Amino acid sequence: MPSEGRCWETLQALRSSDKGRLCYHRDWLLRGEDVLEECISIPKLSSYAGWVVDHVLPHSQENLSPSETSTSSRSTSGLDQPSFVPRSPIRSLTFSPASPGTPPPTNGTKDKHESHHTEPLALQSSRGIKVEGCIRMYELVHRMKGTEGLRQWQEEQERKVRALSEMASEQLKRFDEQKELKHHKEFQDLREMMEKSSREALGQQEKLKAEHRHRAKILNLKLREAEQQRLKQLEQERLRREEGQVRLRSLYALQEELLHLNQQLDPSNQHKDPLKVDLSAFQTRGNQLCGLISSIIRATSENGFPTAEDQAVAERALQEMWDLLTSAKACEDKRRQDEEEAQVKRQEAQMQQGPEVHKECPAPSQGPGGKQNGLQVKVQDSTMQWYQQLQETSSQCVLAFEGLTSSKDSQIKKIKMDLQKAATIPVSQISTIAGSKLKEIFDKIHSLLSGKPVQSGGRSVSITLNPQGLDFVQYKLAEKFVKQGEEEVASHHEAAFPIAVVASGIWELHPRVGDLILAHLHKNCPYSVPFYPAFKEGMALEDYQRMLGYQVKDSKVEQQDNFLKRMSGMIRLYAAIIQLRWPYGTRQEAHPHGLNHGWRWLAQILNMEPLSDVTATLLFDFLEVCGNALMKQYQAQFWKMMLLIKDDYFPRIEAITSSGQMGSFIRLKQFLEKCLQHKEIPVPKGFLTSSFWRS
Repeated sequence: MPSEGRCWETLQALRSSDKGRLCYHRDWLLRGEDVLEECISIPKLSSYAGWVVDHVLPHSQENLSPSETSTSSRSTSGLDQPSFVPRSPIRSLTFSPASPGTPPPTNGTKDKHESHHTEPLALQSSRGIKVEGCIRMYELVHRMKGTEGLRQWQEEQERKVRALSEMASEQLKRFDEQKELKHHKEFQDLREMMEKSSREALGQQEKLKAEHRHRAKILNLKLREAEQQRLKQLEQERLRREEGQVRLRSLYALQEELLHLNQQLDPSNQHKDPLKVDLSAFQTRGNQLCGLISSIIRATSENGFPTAEDQAVAERALQEMWDLLTSAKACEDKRRQDEEEAQVKRQEAQMQQGPEVHKECPAPSQGPGGKQNGLQVKVQDSTMQWYQQLQETSSQCVLAFEGLTSSKDSQIKKIKMDLQKAATIPVSQISTIAGSKLKEIFDKIHSLLSGKPVQSGGRSVSITLNPQGLDFVQYKLAEKFVKQGEEEVASHHEAAFPIAVVASGIWELHPRVGDLILAHLHKNCPYSVPFYPAFKEGMALEDYQRMLGYQVKDSKVEQQDNFLKRMSGMIRLYAAIIQLRWPYGTRQEAHPHGLNHGWRWLAQILNMEPLSDVTATLLFDFLEVCGNALMKQYQAQFWKMMLLIKDDYFPRIEAITSSGQMGSFIRLKQFLEKCLQHKEIPVPKGFLTSSFWRS
C-alpha cells in the first residue's frame, strides 16, 4: 500500500537522520516508565528552535522548489500562532547529517540516493522539522523549568542562610551577654572576697598591733633589767680589771726585780782563780724562776688578768730568788774569806823566806759584757735603733698628710677617698691567676706613685690633686700590703708570693714605701723585728697587749688561735718579700731587703728566749717559705744552724711549752727532722715559676 511504503520510507529517512545514527545505551530502557513517559508526552520546542530558524531555514529554502518555498514560508509564518508548533526545516542533501566520524558519501552514492528518495525526502523534511521543533521546544521549556527551579531553590537557600545567620547572630549576642554576666558576677565575687580579706587583714593587723604593744612593754621591761644587769656587770668588770691591773703591775714589778736578782747570779761576776765557788746551780735555778714568772705573764695575757694565786706564786718565786742570792753571797763571802786567809799565809811564808816580793794577783777575767750564760731577753741595740727609726718614719709620714685627713672640705674628702681607693683596690686584686694580670696591677700602682693619672671608680685620679697626696698614698699602700698579709695570706698561704713580688718591685722603685711596709709590719707583728716588748710601769694592760700584737676590742683580747694565724700570715709575707724580686726590673742593684735580712732575723730569734707557742709557729712558717732560698744562699752554714735549732733550741721550746700547746712545736720538729733527713728544704707551695709569667 502506498501508505505503508511511505511509512517505511519515513522510518528509513529517520534512520538516516542525525538522530537515527546516534547510539543509544540499553540501560536507558531499564529506567522504566519515566523514559517512556517523556517520549509519549507532547513534544515541545527546545531552546535551539530559534537558532534553527535563523541558520538552517535560509539554506533549505535556497534548494527547495517554489511550491515548497511557499509552503515552508507558510509554515514559518505559522510559528507566530500560539496553537501551531513551528517546524524546523531539514537540511538539504548537501547538508545531510552524518556522524562526526563518518566520511562524506561519494558522488556516485549521492546521485543514486537522490534519484530514489527525492520525493519521500520532501515529505520527510516537513515532518522532521515538526518533530525536531517539538524536541527543541521541549528541551527549551525543560531547561527553563530547571533554571526557574534552580533559581527558586537558590532563593530558598539564601533565605535559609539569612535565617540561620540571624539566628547565629542572636545566639552569639546571647552568648556574649551570658559571658559578660558571668564575668561581672565573678568580678563581683572577687571584689566581695577581697573586701572580706581586707577586713580580716585589718582585724588581724589590729590584733598584731595590740600584741606588738604588749610585747614591746615586756621587752622594754626586760631591756631595762638587762641594762641594769649590764651596768652592774660593767661595774664588777671594772673593779675586777682594776684589781687585775694592780696585780699585773705587781707581777711585772716582781718579774723586774727577779730579773735584776738573777743578773747578780751571772757567772761573769765570779773570779777565775782556783778557789772560786761554782754558782752555776744557783744561776740555773734562777733561770727556772724567771721562766716560771714569764709563763705566768703569758698565761695572764691570754686569760685576761692574773689571779691572787698567780701573784702568790710570783711572790714565792721572788722569795726563793732572794734566798738563792743570799746563799750565793754567803758562798762568795766564804770564798773571799778563804782567799784572804790563804793570802795572809802566803805573805807570812814569804817574809820568813826572804825579802818581800810584791806581786800582783791576776785580775779576775770578765765574762761577755751584758749577756747571761743563757740566751738574751732583750733585742740588740742596733736592731732596736732600726726599729725605732722605722716607726719614726711612719709617724712623720702621718703628720705630713694630717691636713688631708683632718680636712672637713667635701672636695678634699672626695680626693682623699679617691686616692685611698686607687691605692688599695689594686692590692686587693692581686692573685695567682696570671702574670700578665699581675703586671697590669704593678704598672697601675707604679703610675699612681709616679704622679701619672690612673682610672679608679670611673674617674681619673692622680696624687697631684693634693700636695699631700703622695705621702697619703704611700702610707695607705704600705698599710694595705701588710693588711693583705694579715688577712689574705693568713687564710691562703699561696697568696704570699704574688703579693710579695709586687711589694718587692714597688719597694725597689719607691724605697720609702718599703720603709713604711716594714714599719707597719713591725707595729702589727713585733716578732718580725724580732722584738719582745716589755711592760712598763703605769702602762695599761690593753696597751701592752696591743704592743704584743693582739687585737683588743671592747676590752676583749682576741683568741690565741686567731692571733697566731695573723702573725703567721705576716711572717710568711715577710719571708716571701726577702727572696723575691720583680721579674721586669733592671736587677742592676741588690735587693732592697734581701736574704741577708732573713738570715739576720733567724739568727737573732735563735739568740732570744723562746715564747710558748709563738716562737715554734713563726719558725715553722719562716722556714717553710724561705728555707729553700736560705739553703741555696748559705749552704753549709744553713745546715749548721738547723742542727743548732734541733740540738739546742728545741729543748728550750719544749721546756716552756705546756701540754695543750705542743701542736706547733711538734709540727716544727717533724718538718725540721724531715729536712735534715733528706738534706733538702722543699720549694714552698705556690712559688711563682717562669711559666706563671708567660701566662
